[in-house]
Amino acid sequence: MTAAIVCSDLSFSWPDGASVLSGLTVSFGPGRTGLIGVNGSGKSTLLKLIAGELRPGSGAVRSRGEVGYLPQAITFGAHQSVSGLLGITAARDALHAIEAGETGEDVFAAIGDDWDVEERARAWLDRLGLENLTLDDRVERLSGGETIGVALAALFLRRPDILLLDEPTNNLDLDARKRLYDAVASWTGVMVIVSHDRELLALMDQIADLSGGEIRVYGGNLDAYEERLAAEQAAAERAVSSATADVRREQRDLVEAQVKQARRDRMGRKVAASGGLPRIVAYARKRAAQETAGRSRGLHAARLEAARGRLDEAEQAVRDDAEIRVDLPGTAVPAGRTVLTVTGLDGTRWHPASPAPGTPATPPTPDASPVAALAELIVRGPERIALTGPNGAGKTTLLRAIAGLATRPGVTVRLGAVTGYLPQRLDILDDSLSVVDNVRAAAPAASVNEVRASLARFLFRGDRADRPASTLSGGERFRAVLAALLLAQPAPQLLLLDEPTNNLDMASARQLSQALEGYRGALLVASHDVPFLRSAGITRWLRLDREIGLAETGLAEIAPQ
Repeated sequence: MTAAIVCSDLSFSWPDGASVLSGLTVSFGPGRTGLIGVNGSGKSTLLKLIAGELRPGSGAVRSRGEVGYLPQAITFGAHQSVSGLLGITAARDALHAIEAGETGEDVFAAIGDDWDVEERARAWLDRLGLENLTLDDRVERLSGGETIGVALAALFLRRPDILLLDEPTNNLDLDARKRLYDAVASWTGVMVIVSHDRELLALMDQIADLSGGEIRVYGGNLDAYEERLAAEQAAAERAVSSATADVRREQRDLVEAQVKQARRDRMGRKVAASGGLPRIVAYARKRAAQETAGRSRGLHAARLEAARGRLDEAEQAVRDDAEIRVDLPGTAVPAGRTVLTVTGLDGTRWHPASPAPGTPATPPTPDASPVAALAELIVRGPERIALTGPNGAGKTTLLRAIAGLATRPGVTVRLGAVTGYLPQRLDILDDSLSVVDNVRAAAPAASVNEVRASLARFLFRGDRADRPASTLSGGERFRAVLAALLLAQPAPQLLLLDEPTNNLDMASARQLSQALEGYRGALLVASHDVPFLRSAGITRWLRLDREIGLAETGLAEIAPQ
């Protein structure tokens, strides 16, 4: 198989000296490769190095062909259009100029062979579930999921030789994810995808595991990788048990040998003191005994050292992927207490691009299922509510309104509890401050030692807690924002979470769901990650739809099994 991407002895460190990759060598050939690893292991950094977004400190990256790259955090100009994001504005302008009668060479050159560019762009938008968008819509008015969908359409429209995708299903609703799965499954070029989405990783031809600064490639999809890894770990754990037994045996043998030698030394001294042997014979025996004892000690010490070496090697083969230990606030909310009331929901549009907020929503089509829209949302006690719905319905806008960061005419929000809001785009950190200082800003009464002790549970230990927020990876940034949220004073009794698993590795997502399961406050979480919602113990399901509005629903209606 001819390698399309070759990374040779690749090293990269941040300006503060924090090492991300060191001496990494790997190659990727045709097909779909899933790049996995714990947060902070360097997955996103590796993609940026391959895409040319970063320059390595040493080593080299060679790519055969054009590279298309979807970053984890997408930022665009404030007034850019969908057409501009797709990269077809110049060709469209030239087409429209020709339609208006212009015949200059420059307009024909701007089109090249892209006479059907609008049709192809429209086809990709429709294929990815973005039928409601026009090519002239402004990007800043799109939802997070729509923005990612347009960025994906731009890449598929270009059809580069190599496609690099960093967490492409972040913010995508269930329908959009299924459409992306189909596009990925039909891709015939070289594709490297960083993801924690199990369904997406099930489509991979191979899995590349970046762990401990090394990368190992396994043939097959995620299930095949996990089977092989489980077998390897079982063997490694057996090797640790065996090596541990060897160390104990060698330690026991060494002690026994030392006891026997001590007895012989005492007997020799008694014989010598009795005068029963000539001095020259006694001296010769003593010297021979010392030499024998020295060889014995050396032999046993060498065996013990070798056994310890085998134990160290065996222990290094056992994976110990760090997981965040989330200690959520212990403040309980009584069952009858009202923590949130939102009124005026009927007839309200929550999509950020709605031209006239507050205008009546479009009634459902005649063949649509009759669903009663909520005019009022009341949350009492420690309810655990999932907010679902398609991209563009306005879930983020609704959460921002509850958090006091957005408004809609006619909508009133009354809070009866301290509220913590985890945004989708993780833009609440001050990039000029360290992780420690960001958390201290949220909890000014806490001492530096208290903050550092708490940050250690979020895997920010030692110098890592002093890193500027601007240098954090997506997963690290999530952990820093979560730490600032949960360590804030006073502690939140109502948590508003917007797509909380977007930037988490699979182990940390599992740990977060376990922590949320034990949280005794009220929870309102917007997510398309159904396995996460199941594990978080959701008790109430809501769906926000662009036509119907906010309505009660059930899990079976969202993700039938």
